[in-house]
Amino acid sequence: MLALRLTRTAHLAVHLRRLLVAVASAGTGFLLLCALGHALSHPDAAGASALRLAWCAAPLAATVYLAVAVARTDPGTRPRSGLSAIGLGPGRLMAVSATTTALSGVLGSAAALLVYLHLRGDLPGGLPFDGVAADALAVGPSLPAPATLTLLTLVPAVASAAVAHTLRPREARPTRANAPRGYGRFGAYGWGKARETFGAYGRFGARAAEPAGARAAADAPPGEGTLLTQVGDAHPAAAPAAAAETATATATATGADGATRTPDDPPEPAPRPQNSTVLPWGIAVLAAGLTVETYTGNAADAPAPGTAPSAGVLIGWALTALGLALAGPGLTQLCGRLLQAARPGALRLLAGRVLMEESHRIGRPLGVVAAVAAAAYVSTTVYDGDGPAFGPLSTLGALLVAGCTVATLLTAAVEARHARADTTDALLRLGAPPTTLRAAAAVRAAALLALFGPLTLVVAVLAALPLDH
Repeated sequence: MLALRLTRTAHLAVHLRRLLVAVASAGTGFLLLCALGHALSHPDAAGASALRLAWCAAPLAATVYLAVAVARTDPGTRPRSGLSAIGLGPGRLMAVSATTTALSGVLGSAAALLVYLHLRGDLPGGLPFDGVAADALAVGPSLPAPATLTLLTLVPAVASAAVAHTLRPREARPTRANAPRGYGRFGAYGWGKARETFGAYGRFGARAAEPAGARAAADAPPGEGTLLTQVGDAHPAAAPAAAAETATATATATGADGATRTPDDPPEPAPRPQNSTVLPWGIAVLAAGLTVETYTGNAADAPAPGTAPSAGVLIGWALTALGLALAGPGLTQLCGRLLQAARPGALRLLAGRVLMEESHRIGRPLGVVAAVAAAAYVSTTVYDGDGPAFGPLSTLGALLVAGCTVATLLTAAVEARHARADTTDALLRLGAPPTTLRAAAAVRAAALLALFGPLTLVVAVLAALPLDH
């Protein structure tokens, strides 16, 4: 009942995002039912039916990925202070999010079943379109109820399980801010001060050249979200740069859920993963995928040009897509660092800091979109002439995967915008003009396009070489 109430009282944008999940679930359910229909109408072609069912894994993964992104941006199930007192703790809110996702998936599966039965002619009105799709829909034999229910419940079950796994309550790892105090050296109570190496205090005048604001921030107790600015005789032209520096300080006082954190609030569920450590793994997986594609395409039993790709090529494509998804956050963080290189001004500094802060939110969807774009390039260049014709079901699957990935990227951008709302308000209060914020957004978009565009083209060309020889 709580999930239904939150669904009914949500904003229009939230309803539109949930409707996208229902539409994606309907498309995936329809493709699964079509695979079942092909198996019923061609009992002697079990391999072809299994291949059709295996190709449904891509729309299923895209739908689940979109459902998780929509659940993360749902404001009705976001943890807030005081909700645990009325029984709405993190675990209960996670269950509400999973239930809401399951409701959207069930709605889409029901719509897919109605459309499928209508195209089969099982509903009043006869067989539409003169039975053009009778071969794929298994017109005539009755559908087995257990198989139909299993396929229709696959999308809601997997999506709700993925949402529950993503939004599950996590215990905070012991850090300096929330670690229990103990007895330090010589029986002193507390954490003690960080140990410094010999000569680190006055080496090259580092302590003397440290700004007063940074020194106060270093000496302040952990957990405080106070905005610290540099005091002293600063040049008037440095005001936008100071505002850009404040953006990072405010972001530290804002949690991953977008809510402003105070010293009395509990710590965040888990620390943010380090994108720089995942980048080498993503590059390694990407290189492995391209290697598998090249080796399989140059083998003696490689398929002829224009025919369906072999299993080795498909495995290489999957590894390539996984590598781009893993490398996306690290590449986004690297893009932010490059924007701040070579004596940046206020505009590049603000754009770079925001990119580094949002790399864990928009990096992976960017990598997935790059992988889908590379696959689309391969499909249009290799299979554009005498290759296998793309039927309506293949077109539906391609549109479903592309639409889900783009919608996931837009949803992640909305989540990042909500997360930095407090930072934007702080910059406006400090006197930063709105045109500067819009220009910083344009710089971020241009930098990401300049990095991911050529990378996608290079990966697509390398992936198409084994199939174009």
